[in-house]
Amino acid sequence: MNIQTMKQAHKVLAEFTYEPGTVDQGYAGQTLHVNLSDNTITSKPVTQQMKDIFIGGRGFGLRLLWDGISADTKWDDPENEIVISSGPLGGTIGYPGAGKSLVVSLSPLTNCVMDSNVGGYYGPLLKFSGWDAIEVQGKAEKDVIVFVDGDKGRVTIEEAPEEAVDSHVLGEQMAAMFADDEKGKRAVSSVSAGTGAEHALFGCLNFSWYDARRGRMRYKQAGRGGIGTVFRDKKVKALVVKLSNVKSGLNNPADPALLREVGHKVNEEMRRLDPIQNDMAGVGTAHLVSIMNDYDLLPTHNFKYGAHPEAYKISADVYRELYKPAGIPDGCWYGCTMACAKAIEGVTLRSGPYKGQVVGVDGPEYETIAGCGSSIGVFDPLWVTEFNFYCDTYGLDTISFGTSMAFVMECYEAGIINKEITGGLELNFRNAEAAAELLHQTARGEGFGLIFGQGIRRMKKIFAEKYGGDPQFLQDIGMESKGLEYSEYVTKESLAMQGGYGLTLKGPQHDEAWLIFMDQVNNQIPTFEDKAEALHYYPMWRTWFGLNGLCKIIWNDVSPEDNATTDEPAKIPAHVQNFVQFYNAVTGRELTKEDIIVQSERMYNFQRVFNIRMGHGLRSNDAIPYRSAGPVTVEEYKSRAERYDKQLGDIVGFDPAGKSTEEKMAALRVYREDQYEQLTDAVYKRRGWTPDGVPTLEKLQELGIDFPEVVEVVKPYLS
Repeated sequence: MNIQTMKQAHKVLAEFTYEPGTVDQGYAGQTLHVNLSDNTITSKPVTQQMKDIFIGGRGFGLRLLWDGISADTKWDDPENEIVISSGPLGGTIGYPGAGKSLVVSLSPLTNCVMDSNVGGYYGPLLKFSGWDAIEVQGKAEKDVIVFVDGDKGRVTIEEAPEEAVDSHVLGEQMAAMFADDEKGKRAVSSVSAGTGAEHALFGCLNFSWYDARRGRMRYKQAGRGGIGTVFRDKKVKALVVKLSNVKSGLNNPADPALLREVGHKVNEEMRRLDPIQNDMAGVGTAHLVSIMNDYDLLPTHNFKYGAHPEAYKISADVYRELYKPAGIPDGCWYGCTMACAKAIEGVTLRSGPYKGQVVGVDGPEYETIAGCGSSIGVFDPLWVTEFNFYCDTYGLDTISFGTSMAFVMECYEAGIINKEITGGLELNFRNAEAAAELLHQTARGEGFGLIFGQGIRRMKKIFAEKYGGDPQFLQDIGMESKGLEYSEYVTKESLAMQGGYGLTLKGPQHDEAWLIFMDQVNNQIPTFEDKAEALHYYPMWRTWFGLNGLCKIIWNDVSPEDNATTDEPAKIPAHVQNFVQFYNAVTGRELTKEDIIVQSERMYNFQRVFNIRMGHGLRSNDAIPYRSAGPVTVEEYKSRAERYDKQLGDIVGFDPAGKSTEEKMAALRVYREDQYEQLTDAVYKRRGWTPDGVPTLEKLQELGIDFPEVVEVVKPYLS
């Protein structure tokens, strides 16, 4: 069916017209609300309180979602919302990494608040079309597209019965349908999920942009927490925005000269130092594979091990040859000199519904290489690339897919599940063909894929209750916390990073804090108090990027030449100051580096209270699987026996001589679990929370977020 026929099949269910206006000092001044249940489209003003307290991006998402739902709302209720906002600095052309959007919703995996950051053009184009955020609420009766025409000042909800669902097809259809011509495809961006998101709880969203050099639409993912599943549950096929004549200055900064000055400084540093530091423009985050393997941090066979002799087969050197054409700018927003959004062209698919087709694949990035590669024992870069492609087009999070697959493979090899249960699939580590088939089953909603698509937390329950698995063993090896699957770092020797995964708002991800090198390698934070301070500062600092529409990679993946000589090199102080100037230049405010932490602390505590409101957010929810802290199996202990024996003698005070491996493991476990509890105490104290993880009234008052509805949530836990 051709594009024109598809368009003719649309039925306009609602139409809303508006005056686009201009963005002023980073803000459009209004947000867009779309209700798919009653087909209403309305606008809301952005108040001064929204700007002062909630800032933008993730903060706007949290405020709008809080107001839109109740404490009883479930992820699949019509009342649940998907909120997308880019923040006041989002869309700035001339400062790298300023093309991020933040997506907020209730998660099918965690049953709590989820936020996920993403590149691509949708968020910036939405803002420059006149909207600081879009809220999508309700459920459509049939598949719909929500189209924001920023050129004409028009928003429509349209039935879309004929378009594809899988993103790599749908994205091209949206560009062809709404662009004026081939050149105009760059003015169109869509958000989509895929058929996998209809059947699995870890559905992701794909945000598109048109790459004229490659001649195709490309995609970045809001991957974490299953927001793509919410998207398809609402029967949304795509959110589409169109805005022509994108140019520098659309944020209308308060101080254009300062913005040009700081932007020029950062871009020049990026061009000069990136090639000799991490070469993000050449290989993206794939450079991390060898580093993680060298330091025993690369998840292998479901996080049992941290290294593998075949890791070189999926290293940056291999992917450098696959990322073609080489040397072209690969930014996911206009003018990003980091240019780390790598892609592989001319991939012939070996499995699934698109078998034999030649496609372009966006990525793989480090998390996908580790999760869909080493963690499941697959060291074939083309299989990892194929998993990447299908997860993306199906709308499935590669991190949750890879970590869940590794869990299933260990359960299979442990005899908890077998071929009868898996429908004939031999799910041993290294079996890429079986993993691919399970991926396709999950997208079709068939066979063992129906169980797999529920994620690790629910699989643990099923494997224990239905298949007789040992609940404690399943809990120990199931790499999830709060219901969210782990991202791809082995944390056994970094207590701070165990906290960086467990003591989070949304679950184990590296978005809040990545402290392994500070803690494990460099021993910069030796005491509980040192670790607690790091687990205060870095989550607050990283939260700030999500409030403003920024990519954190610009902060620390290139460092100034004199950074090592500064007082706090891990904080990259020169870059912190750059961001202070960037914010002040756009918004006209006089922010200090200390104010950044306060801005973020407001939202961090607000989100913690939001979690408590939804029945989570307490100490019990911050528990981690034991494999995150130490060895679960005998083979795991023996793989590092010299290290563990030495720790038992030198640190624990337990003489390992003459003891069985099981006895040594038990002694080590008591020690390491106690260490995590002591860390939790220290972190909660530093954050101004009770021993159960509840923000105190004093902390809420100090931050100016002691709103009546917020105080009402925490009061029962403070008496």
